[in-house]
Amino acid sequence: MTRIKSRGLKGNLPAEITSFLGRRREITVTKRLLSSARLVTLTGVGGIGKTRLALRVAAEVHKGFPDGVWLVELAALTDDKLLTQAVADVLGIQDRSVRPLLDTVSDYLADKRLLLVLDNCEHLVDTCVTLADRLLRAAPGLRILATSRHALRTTGEHLLEVRPLPIPDPDRASSPRKRYAAVCLFGERAAAALPGFRVDAANRDTVAGICHRLDGIPLAIELAAVRVRALPVHQILRRLDDYFEFLAEGSRTSIPRLQTLHATIDWSFDLCSVEEQDMWARASEFIGEFDLDAAHAVCAGEGIASDGVLDLVDGLVDKSILTRTNRDGATVRWRMLEPIRQYGQERLASSGHRTTVRTQHRDHYQRLTERAERDWLGPNEVERFGQLRRDHANLRAALEFCLTEPGEERRGLEIAAVSWLYWFLSCSHTEGRYWLDRALAANPEPSPARAKALWVNGELAIFQADIAAGLSMVEECRGLAQRLGDESALAHAARVTGVATFFQNDVPSGIQLHKDTITCLQAAGDHGGLWLTLFQLAVIFAQPERAVAYGQACLALSDPRAHLSRSWALWALGIGRWLAGDWQAADRLIRDGLRINQPFTNRWGLAHSIEILGWIAAAEGRYRRAARLLGAADNLWRSTGVRLTVLRYLAPSHDQCEQQSRQSLGDDTFTVAFREGTRLTTDDAIACALELRRN
Repeated sequence: MTRIKSRGLKGNLPAEITSFLGRRREITVTKRLLSSARLVTLTGVGGIGKTRLALRVAAEVHKGFPDGVWLVELAALTDDKLLTQAVADVLGIQDRSVRPLLDTVSDYLADKRLLLVLDNCEHLVDTCVTLADRLLRAAPGLRILATSRHALRTTGEHLLEVRPLPIPDPDRASSPRKRYAAVCLFGERAAAALPGFRVDAANRDTVAGICHRLDGIPLAIELAAVRVRALPVHQILRRLDDYFEFLAEGSRTSIPRLQTLHATIDWSFDLCSVEEQDMWARASEFIGEFDLDAAHAVCAGEGIASDGVLDLVDGLVDKSILTRTNRDGATVRWRMLEPIRQYGQERLASSGHRTTVRTQHRDHYQRLTERAERDWLGPNEVERFGQLRRDHANLRAALEFCLTEPGEERRGLEIAAVSWLYWFLSCSHTEGRYWLDRALAANPEPSPARAKALWVNGELAIFQADIAAGLSMVEECRGLAQRLGDESALAHAARVTGVATFFQNDVPSGIQLHKDTITCLQAAGDHGGLWLTLFQLAVIFAQPERAVAYGQACLALSDPRAHLSRSWALWALGIGRWLAGDWQAADRLIRDGLRINQPFTNRWGLAHSIEILGWIAAAEGRYRRAARLLGAADNLWRSTGVRLTVLRYLAPSHDQCEQQSRQSLGDDTFTVAFREGTRLTTDDAIACALELRRN
């Protein structure tokens, strides 16, 4: 029997890769502040350890937040208009409504007891203030723990400045028994780099001198510690002294703490080989994580041989410039801490290679989007979708480059349009429209790419109930497709119009428009469009026999290993079987789809599946189970921003299920069971739906 493990405590906090040292006072103070204040901001210079402190505190207070502790990493976010989207992505809110996304997030959080960790707010301060103020007003049980190089300066904010780690005073003799956090940190990181290294009586003063020279800044100490592989500690101290005094133009006073980290990174850069320096600069173009294929595609060339990329990456990992982040245990990926990446960006800007690297970055992620579209319905479908989801931040960066760099606008339009499946499958309707709106505005001239972007954007708008805007774009697409002789775009324009007429309660016209597109899409070899047409016909067709036939045809287009498309097709076929009164077949199909959908956490699909299993339970007289499943589905529907009343193909059966269950159980018992369902985690809701444990 399939087993799905509940995550128990909710959240997305990463596991600690290295030991956490010191900060007992700061942990205690931050926890005390969070117990009474609703917004706490940890401030301090770059590399001082704000993020590590926030994550440690969040982990220790986790049990006080039954709805989870959620980390939103903002360093990679360059556009403040996508801040709310970043929060929604972390919380699993897959908004498909036309409402402002901030309204949907506020409503979702209204009854939650939850801690939100906003990490690296300094470049998005104004937007972070607006977001925090709105969410805290809407959700009494919400707490926010922010990190920033400076205060957010908003009402109710409580501040804690994160200071450097304690270091020995070089002018005073200290007890050898006294443990200083900075010295302990150096010792642990040095031992990790050079097994057998230890801080002892012979080197303690030298290590203390290094920590003092680096002002007790954790990241600076870690960068220096890894150098024990190549240099004894007395040489590390001497080289740091020489380098820092050179920067200070011979002054024997220390350079300001604000510059200490930059100087340490500069020193680390100078100790790298020329090839490693180039690799560092070029790899800084990645936003967030990247894999080896991306490193080859973006960084190789002009001084870096393709077959040398892996060795250079390994060299930068050894020097703590890159951090390995293979979270799934299979795909090896790397990332840079933000201060190191920003330094690399400075070096890249002065290298003369920045335009080439940015173009190669854009080309690589365009290829990924094109490959994902091409492999839809095939055995590599899941891998391609997962790759785009992992590289979402880099996809954003590629689009931003195209839409801000003169002469690159057309490529931006192509990337935004070819990503249509990703926008739909990840429920990123609002973000998809954001990029498509910008790309269409920058590319007014007629082209096949514009025709495709128009129908994609139009369909996203229609699924958000923005019918007028959607139909306007579809009409323009139709006219442009006729001028260009683009049969595929013409067929999609008809299909999307059919979706709109269905939502406007004209079901016969919606069906006919869909049927009219099938031959065109087959002739154009547009298998993805054909699959989508058959799927939509299976859902909207009122005659059970025809709904089943279209569902079967839709399922037949998917490779047995194409789990994403198959999960949707199984659900569509299950609806047909439900309408035909074949509850057993419907139950089997929906469960099969739910099992293969589960790893992708597509809340839109999960809500549909759990909803229908609730109907089946009521039809079988299992009313308490039906009430719990309706509650679990309701929680998922809320996270999509969509109300069931607007989903014509679900509303009648939902109403009938609720009435039957409420009448059979009584209002009180129904309400208790329904609320039990709303409190289930996503994993527990799936387990309940699949009856993997007692309900």
